[in-house]
Amino acid sequence: MGKHTRLSLIVKISQVIFILLLPALYQSGCTPKKTATIVPPPYFADSIPYPARNPFSPEGITLGKQLFFDPALSANGRISCATCHQPQRAFSDGLPLSNLGSSQETLARHTPALINLAWNKGLFWDGGVKNLESVLFAPLSHPDEMALPLKELVTKLKNDPTYPEQFREVFGNSIQVAYVARALAQYQRSLISANAKYDQVVLGKEGVEFLALEKKGLALFEEKCISCHPAPFFTDHGFHNIGLDSLYPTERENPLQGRYRITLDSADLGKFKTPTLRNITLTAPYMHDGRFATLEEVLDHYSEEMKQSKTLDSTFLDKNGKIGIGLDEKEKEALLSFLHTLTDSGFVNQY
Repeated sequence: MGKHTRLSLIVKISQVIFILLLPALYQSGCTPKKTATIVPPPYFADSIPYPARNPFSPEGITLGKQLFFDPALSANGRISCATCHQPQRAFSDGLPLSNLGSSQETLARHTPALINLAWNKGLFWDGGVKNLESVLFAPLSHPDEMALPLKELVTKLKNDPTYPEQFREVFGNSIQVAYVARALAQYQRSLISANAKYDQVVLGKEGVEFLALEKKGLALFEEKCISCHPAPFFTDHGFHNIGLDSLYPTERENPLQGRYRITLDSADLGKFKTPTLRNITLTAPYMHDGRFATLEEVLDHYSEEMKQSKTLDSTFLDKNGKIGIGLDEKEKEALLSFLHTLTDSGFVNQY
C-alpha cells in the first residue's frame, strides 16, 4: 500500500472515530468547575475566544500542560505532544517532515508551530479541523504518530496515581476522552505570543526602538507581505497557493492537495494555510513540506522562484503577468532584519 493511500485510509478512520465521538464531545459531563479569565494582549482582541463548553480554568490549563508533556499519551510511552511541538522551537520540531512518531515513518506534512491558536479559524495545513477540542484525535490514533487507541488512553490515565483526582477537580467527573481533549485545548489556547520587539515598539515601551534596517524591513513588509500576514497575528488565517509547484496531486485524500482535500473545490488545489510569522526565526524549516531550510530560501522563492498554476494567488501577479514580489539583496536583508523583531524569547522560555 502506498504512503498516500495508507494516509488516506488513516484519515478516513480518524474521521469515523471523530463522528462517533461527537455526542461525547458536545454533551458529556460538565464544563470546568472553576473558571479563569486570561487577559489578551492589549491590541489583539477584547477577549480570548473559547467554546462555551470549555472555558479556561487554572487547574484545566495545568492539567492540559501535564498531558501535553506526558509520553503516557503514546502507545510506546516515549512520545508526547511536546516531542513534535517543542517549546524552544515555538512548539515546532525543526524537521522538514517528522519521523519522531511511533512507527518512525516520515509524515506527509511539516509539523506546524503552536502560536496564538485561540484565534485560528482552522487547524492543520488544510484547515481540516475546526477547533482545538477536536485536534487531539488525529495524532493520538495515527499509527505513525502516537498510535494509542482511545480506550487505552482512558485506561492508562485512570491507572495513574494523580490523574483521576485532577480530572475530578477540573471537570467534576471521571476521566473521559472528551475531557482529555478539553484540557489539552485549554493549555494550547494559553500559548500566546505577544511580547516580541515588534510588540514592545508598537506599545511604546521605553528604550525600545526599531533599528534603521528593521524600520526599512517593516516598510517593505507593509508593501509586499501584509495582505497575507497582517498584524497582530501576522497571518490572515486563510489559505493561499503561493507558487510552490506547478502541478498538485489530484487523487482523493492526498495531503499535498492543500485545502482542496477538504473542500473538493478545484479552486482550492494547492492552497495551504497561511502560517503566522511570529517566532518565524525559530520554526525552520518552512512551508507545508519543510522544503526551505532557511528564511533566505523563502525570500528567494517569493522573489525569483514562484511557479505558475491555475490556482496561484493573484496577489503574486503584476499587471504584466510577472510572478513574484521582486526583492533585491538589500531588500531581502532588510526584510529578514524585520522578521527577527517578531521573535518572542519570553514565549519560548515561559512554557
